[in-house]
Amino acid sequence: MSRISARGFAVASATAVTTVGAVVGVAQGGAAQPAGDAEATASDSTLLADLPVGQQAEVQTASLTQQADVQANAADTTARKSAEEAARKQAAKDAVAKQKAAKEAKDAADQAKKALQEAKERAETKTQSTRASTRDVGSFPQQSSYSVSEVQAIARQIVPAGQFQCFSNIVNHESTWNYQATNPTSGAYGLVQAYPAGKMASAGADWRTNPATQIKWGLNYMNERYGSPCDAWGYWQANGSY
Repeated sequence: MSRISARGFAVASATAVTTVGAVVGVAQGGAAQPAGDAEATASDSTLLADLPVGQQAEVQTASLTQQADVQANAADTTARKSAEEAARKQAAKDAVAKQKAAKEAKDAADQAKKALQEAKERAETKTQSTRASTRDVGSFPQQSSYSVSEVQAIARQIVPAGQFQCFSNIVNHESTWNYQATNPTSGAYGLVQAYPAGKMASAGADWRTNPATQIKWGLNYMNERYGSPCDAWGYWQANGSY
C-alpha cells in the first residue's frame, strides 16, 4: 500500500470517529466539542486535501454514511422512547376509565336494587293496610263510651303494626285520641278530624260514636291520598297538617 493510500485510510478513520463523536455529543445534550478534537479535525482536513480526488470522495462518502447512521439510530431511540411513554400513559388512562365505569355500574345496580326493595315494601304495606281496613267494624263490640287506651287497642287491631306509630302520631296531634273531638271553627270531627265530618259515613253510619268506624275511615283516607299512614305522617311533619 502506498503512503498516500495509508494516509487516506487514516484520515477516513479519524474523520469518521470525529464525526460520530460530534453527533453523539449533540444527541446526548449538545456538549461542547473538546478543543483537542477541533484541532484534530482541522489537521485531518489538511491531510484530506493531500489525497487524490477519488480517494477524497470515498473518505467523504464514508464519513457522511456514518453520520447518517448515527443520526438514524438516535432518531430511532428517541421515537421508541416516545412511543413507550405514550403507551404507558394511555394504559394508565384506560385503567382509570375502566375502574370508574365499574364503580358507576355498581352504584347504578345498588340504586336499582334499593328502589326495587322500597317498592316491594310499599306494596306490602299498602296490601296490609288494605286488608286491615276491610276488617268488619262490627267485630268490635260497641260501647256507650271509650277510654283512650280502649280506642288505641282498637286501632292496633285495625292498623298494620309497621304503620301504627305513624297513624298514632297523626291522631295524637289531631285529637289526642278523643273520638268525639270537634273543631269549633271548621267543624272537623273525630280521631282524625275529618272535614267535613260527614265524609266518615262512607265507613259506617255510626261514625259519630264508634271509634272503630273512624279508624277504618282514617286508615283508608291515608292509604288512598298519601300511600300509607307513614307517608301521611311525613306530609304532616312538612306541612303541619294533612
